[in-house]
Order: sequence, then structure tokens, then C-alpha cells
Amino acid sequence: MSSRPRRAVRRALTATIPVTSLLALAACGTGATPAADSTQAAAPGSAGLTAAREALAKYSERPDSISVTQPVGKKIPKGKKIDFILCGVQSCKDLADFFTEAAEELGWEVKQIATQGTPESVQAAYEQALRDKPDAVVASGFPRAVYAKQLARLKDAEIPVIQSNADDLLGDGISLLKNGPDDVGVQGEMLASWVVSNSDAKANTVYFDLPAYTILKPVKDSFAAKYEKWCDGCGLDNVDVPITAVGKDMPDRVVSYLRSHPKVTHVVFSLGLLNVGVPTALKTAGITGKHIVVNVGDAQNYQYIQSGLTDGAMALNSHETAWLQADALARHFTGQPMDVDQQAALPNMLVTKDNLPSADGDFPIVEDYQAQFKALWGLS
Repeated sequence: MSSRPRRAVRRALTATIPVTSLLALAACGTGATPAADSTQAAAPGSAGLTAAREALAKYSERPDSISVTQPVGKKIPKGKKIDFILCGVQSCKDLADFFTEAAEELGWEVKQIATQGTPESVQAAYEQALRDKPDAVVASGFPRAVYAKQLARLKDAEIPVIQSNADDLLGDGISLLKNGPDDVGVQGEMLASWVVSNSDAKANTVYFDLPAYTILKPVKDSFAAKYEKWCDGCGLDNVDVPITAVGKDMPDRVVSYLRSHPKVTHVVFSLGLLNVGVPTALKTAGITGKHIVVNVGDAQNYQYIQSGLTDGAMALNSHETAWLQADALARHFTGQPMDVDQQAALPNMLVTKDNLPSADGDFPIVEDYQAQFKALWGLS
């Protein structure tokens, strides 16, 4: 699962399992729907196009509030110690730093434990956490299969484990799971709403996917379902990309595909990471007129959008996720369930050049999310 040469590599993998873990654990799949060179059929005034445009209008609005509104209501104890297990890429370090900012507001101490993203290093990090005996463990990206033995021991020790951006299930040792399989499907709907709207329901689309990142399967499935519903008769081809292509020959793969499928109008990437270097490669190859949208935006893709080299991106909610994790622990430490946070919907946004908040790097989706969370904690 999504991250990156320079800052681009950092951001996308926040939403994904580290590459080395996936190579060891995830089963890749293939499959294609009718080829992208098939005939487009939907009319501009179709009900599908209307529905897509309504969805796009909703997702293009920048949310102005977090979805958690219930104050903690009790004095949050200070001095708690939290171990945050990193995933081996800078994006997870960013997420840990966002969490650390929230923890500092609450008077907690965060110990960040580095890994290389391999199963062995992740297991070693969890072993370190077991020795530390912290008040909680926070991590991102790893399926429980990587650390099942350690998770069972943490459960026995009644140490809550908070996870995000992982293909997993809540419970059996995991106290909170955000951006799990049940949460990320909306991302595919967002991408489909843009493609159908942008094409007037006349798209020929290719969807490049990383099947080893199993957390992205609900995104792909949702995109296909909404695309078929809103863009009846439009072409759609799914191209599975091996992890070995990331940061290497991905631009060449896209160029080769588009040369052999000249009728394709829209290109969708299941991670912004896959688009890095593609706009330049297309320009060099003389391929023009293709519209690009990516899932899980990053600094590089935001710069592409600002420059008109990429059309849109689904912006991930790393800032809000980290602070929501802190909110959940605040409730836990005051003897309350984490249900309000588990049930809370994280903000999402589809950004284009018209509504891009910033091209300088990571940006929060909810601009004043920190103030809103601090109000729930009685700190403002």
C-alpha cells in the first residue's frame, strides 16, 4: 500500500503498506474489463452524467469541519507514553510527526520506532514496544499478518493498538482502524465522478493499479462500479502494475500503453506515486490530449496540477487521521470507548487547479482541524 521520489514518494505510501512487506505478504491479481478502445455511448445529458456532476460538486468542496463533535468531557491525563511504529518511508514519519504534534498538546510523550518496512524489522519494532510497555501503540500500513504474534501479546497486556491505512479488520487487538477497507471505496467514486464529468460521459479510460497494495482494491472496485453506472458504454481497461515498476519504468509503461491505445482519453492512477515522471514522458513522446487524475495526491502531483500537467487528485487526510488517533486515545485514557472516532468519517476532497489549496506540499483538508480538536479536548 500508497509514496515516493523525494516528497512524492513520501506522501503516497502513507496510504499503503510498505513495498517490502507487500512483496512478502500480498497476493497480486489481474483482470481487465472491456478494452479502453471500445465505443463511447453515453450522451452529455444522461442521468449518469448528471449524477457524476452532482458527486463531483460535493467532493470538490473543501470541508470546513472535522466529523467528531463530541467533547471528551473529562480531564485528559498527561504523561502518557505512546510508541509510534514507522513503516520505513518518509510519509509514515510525516504521519508520526502529525501525531506527535497532537500528543504534545495533550502532554504525552511519543517514541518513534523506525523500521525498514520489512516483516522482520516490523516485528522487531513491535518487540521493542512490548519491552517498552507503553500506554498505547500507533502504526500505519501493516496488515496484522506481519505482527500477529506481537499483537496477541499486546492484547494480553491490555495495550491498545491504533492502526490506519491498512487492509485489516477492527478488533482482536486492534482498537481503532481508520482508512481501512470499508473507508477507502469513496476514493474510487471521487475519481469516477471527475472522469465522467470531465468527459461529458464519453470517456475511454485506462486504470493503472498496484494489485499488491490490497487496500486499494476497494478503490478500484468502487471506481469501476460508479464508472459503469454513470458512463454507460464507455471504455475501461485495467492495467496491473508490478511493484518493481515503481520509480523505474512506470513512465515508459504508460507511454507504451497509450501509443498502442490511441483512443484512450483519460488515465487514472490508483496512487499518485505511479504518475511521477509520466507527464514529462508523455511530452517527450509527443502524446497529447490525455487527461490524468490520481488517487492519493502528493507534493509532486499537486505541482503537476498547478502547472496543468495533471488534471486532478484525491487528497489524503493524513493530518486529520493523526489527530483523530490522538482524540481516540484521549477518550480511552479517560475511560471512554473509541466508538465516536471509529464511526467518524474522515474528510476527503478531489482537487483540481481550480480548488487546489497549496502546491507546496502536504496540506490539511480541514484548514483549522487543530483548533477544532483542541476544543474537543478542552484546550481552547
